[in-house]
Amino acid sequence: MENLTQNLDAGLTRREFLLKGTLAGAGLVFGAPAILKAAGGPEAPSNVINVGFIGCGKQQEVLFNAMVNIPGLRYTAVCDIMKDRVGGAFGRIKARFGNSPGRYIDAEEMLEKEKDLDAVVVSTPDFWHAPHTVMALKAGKHVYCEKMMSNTIEGARSMVKAMDETGKLCQIGHQRRSNPRYIYTLQELIRNHKICGRIVNANAQWNRAVSSSRDISAPSRILPNAQTLLKYGFGREAQELPIEELQRRFLNWRLYKDLSGGPISDLGAHQIDIFNWFFGGPPKSVMASGGCDYFKDREHFDNVMCIFDYDTPEGGARAFYQVLTTTSAGGGYSEAFMGTEGTIEISERAAYTKIYRESGSAPSWEPLVQKGWLKKATAPARPSESSDAIASYASAPPEGFELPGGMNEPPHQPHLANFFAAIRGDAKLNCDAREALESEAPIYWVNPAAERKETIIFTPEHLHT
Repeated sequence: MENLTQNLDAGLTRREFLLKGTLAGAGLVFGAPAILKAAGGPEAPSNVINVGFIGCGKQQEVLFNAMVNIPGLRYTAVCDIMKDRVGGAFGRIKARFGNSPGRYIDAEEMLEKEKDLDAVVVSTPDFWHAPHTVMALKAGKHVYCEKMMSNTIEGARSMVKAMDETGKLCQIGHQRRSNPRYIYTLQELIRNHKICGRIVNANAQWNRAVSSSRDISAPSRILPNAQTLLKYGFGREAQELPIEELQRRFLNWRLYKDLSGGPISDLGAHQIDIFNWFFGGPPKSVMASGGCDYFKDREHFDNVMCIFDYDTPEGGARAFYQVLTTTSAGGGYSEAFMGTEGTIEISERAAYTKIYRESGSAPSWEPLVQKGWLKKATAPARPSESSDAIASYASAPPEGFELPGGMNEPPHQPHLANFFAAIRGDAKLNCDAREALESEAPIYWVNPAAERKETIIFTPEHLHT
């Protein structure tokens, strides 16, 4: 905390940081000409980026809605093995921008025929991320691929290799890396002003109710036929499955070990990435516990808890993570970094972001409030303890603070904006495939640690790219 006063008086003001640091880092400050506007139709200017989509399910819709206000994009092709999804993506583009993108069932065909494509957004099931990304990179396209990079670490490594060999950009969808609130918290509050003191612990969670975790269903008549599902990998090796089971695997691929990494990668990857980003590198070990506690017929654990051990420049630290698919109690999803001087709870949801100053820590945070780096909380951080015997063992209530305003961007938009700004040469990728793999690699070992009931000590073979 000794640099607190110096940092307040030196360098950027909070407003300058927001305008030049956070927003530029997220790709929201464009060096491109003013002519670039949200383009989608045939009248688009010649310097737009032509974008295609591989995978047109719910996540593609989320990403498209985050992209429509990013300048200078033209949507020229959509691809999915489910015809209804192709039609839905086509309709969204047509309704918003008036143009008619090419429609495809096969990604290789799209990449071969759409010669003018500059960039591809991949939002297919996890086991297709690596094949689709690699083929798009080798076709000369820049790629934005959703996380996890793959359902296997070997697949993720193949993406890094293809990025290096082709020289094309590959951004992985760990969107918190471009979120102004996260960048501000890490760069200014933790690293510059050191408001947490020494961080000794981190906690994160994603708790989801049973009602949000049940099997997905759809009318059989709109789903791909057995031949298509087998062609695109939804069968099971050496087994002949009935069409009903093939279609269930297609809709619920997250439940199967050969198609995904389960809840710890589907949900946990976003937040475990934050541990590694904020701590500045991967952990040295992981221990974990999990089980099929409610959904007895699923291959992946429905509830998982794990502990990562870190070596930081300041000493040891531990990070606890849980993903629950049977209850939403306990605050939904958030991450907390807990230090000797203060704690920061942060989330993509602004309402879940809170900051606490430990009672008696020095110096006061009042200069931070006066300079606009923090705001006083509108409600107490924690009620005062009663004067009974138990309370004599408790710490005094911490002082509550909040982040300043002006950082509530839509969750995916800054990360996508950063990707397209990097294509134009106006920014550096905030999470390219190599950096993503370095952060994701420990996640691949959580399920094995839980299954074996043992601590896995990481070696270069576990983590290297």
